[in-house]
Amino acid sequence: MRISERGQITIPKQLRDRFGMNCNVEVEITPTNHGLLIRKRTASNHPVERLYAILGRSGNTDDYIKDIRGR
Repeated sequence: MRISERGQITIPKQLRDRFGMNCNVEVEITPTNHGLLIRKRTASNHPVERLYAILGRSGNTDDYIKDIRGR
């Protein structure tokens, strides 16, 4: 595979079919220690992932609940 002048790549049809990456499917590209991770973006994230994003790595649920309840 090659990257075009516009930064585009073509995912082979066999892989698109295998992973359900059809026309107009949105994807996320995440840098990792081994390169780039490309995965389908889902309509809604799992509730745990949404909470993790809100809290960050150092937060905890007790502080978050106090904040949203205004205490």
